[in-house]
Amino acid sequence: MVDDIASVARPPLGTRHELAGGAMLLHKSGAGGPPVVFLAGGGMSGLYYWKVHDLVAEFTTSVIYDRLGLGWSDMVDLPRSGTQVTDDLHELLRVAAVPSPCVLVGHSLGGLYARLYAKRFPGEVISMVLLDPTHEDMVDYVSEEKAQRLRDSNIDDLFSPEQLDAMRTAYRTVLARALADWPAEIREPLLDQGHRRERFRQSLREPMNLPRLFREVRDAGPDPDVPMIFMAAMGTDAIAQELVPPEGHASLAESNQTKHRLYTDLAAAHPRAEVRRLDDAGHSGMAWLRADAVVQAIRDTLPR
Repeated sequence: MVDDIASVARPPLGTRHELAGGAMLLHKSGAGGPPVVFLAGGGMSGLYYWKVHDLVAEFTTSVIYDRLGLGWSDMVDLPRSGTQVTDDLHELLRVAAVPSPCVLVGHSLGGLYARLYAKRFPGEVISMVLLDPTHEDMVDYVSEEKAQRLRDSNIDDLFSPEQLDAMRTAYRTVLARALADWPAEIREPLLDQGHRRERFRQSLREPMNLPRLFREVRDAGPDPDVPMIFMAAMGTDAIAQELVPPEGHASLAESNQTKHRLYTDLAAAHPRAEVRRLDDAGHSGMAWLRADAVVQAIRDTLPR
C-alpha cells in the first residue's frame, strides 16, 4: 500500500541510516557523555519521547530511534526476536557514531529490550532507567486469565479490518489531545505516520511474541551489575481510561499495584536497583507527563 511506505512522509527529526536489515531512523541531540538512548514502548515511534529527549540533550547526548517495522524505519515482518531487535540497535549506534557505554531508558516493552541489550552487551551499558518495564516474571504476579493474554496471539485473529480502522481513529484522537501542547511540526507528522493503516497494524503486532521474548531474556543470564531505577507509574492512565471500556478501569488500578509489587521484589534482589513511584502519571504518558522525574532518574544514574 503506497500510503504505508516510509518514504511517503519525511520525518520531522532525525536521519535514516542504512543497516543490514533495513534503514532505521535515529535522532541525536546534545553533546557529551555518556549518551542516553531511549527505547520506546511497544509499537511506538521514538519521537513520542521527544520532550524528555530534548531535556536530556541539555546536559548530554540524547538519542531516540525507531525500531524496524515502526515509525520511519523500514517495514519488516513483526513481531521480531529480542536478539534481532538488540542486534539492530547495536549496529545502529555504531553506524550513527554513538559511543559506548551508554545509559538505556526503556519504556514498557522497551524496558525488556533494554535489559536484554545490557545482558548481551554488558560492557556497553553504564546504567538503566526502566519506565513501567515489561518483565519476564510478570506472569507470576497476575491471574491465570491475565497470564494467558500475555501468551501467543495473532492480531489478525483478534480484530477485523473495520475494528482496526475504528481503533486507529480512536488512538489518534486520544493521542492528539495528550500531545496538544507539542509543536505541530512534530506532533502532526508523528500522529500521521503512526496511524497509517499498515503502520498501526504493525504497532499492534510488535508485542505478539512475549513468551519467546521472556525465554530469550531468561536465557541471556542475570542483569549486569549497573545502577538500575524502576519507575512505576501509579496514577490514572488517562489515555488507557479513554480507550478501555468502563468495566476495565478497576483492572487498570489493580495492575498498578501488581507491577509495583513486582518491581519492589526485583529491586530487592538487585544490589544497585531502586523503585521510584510516580503517583501523578499513568503508564502511557509517563515520559511526557513526568519528564522532569525521568530526567532526574537519568541524572541520578550517571557517574559522579
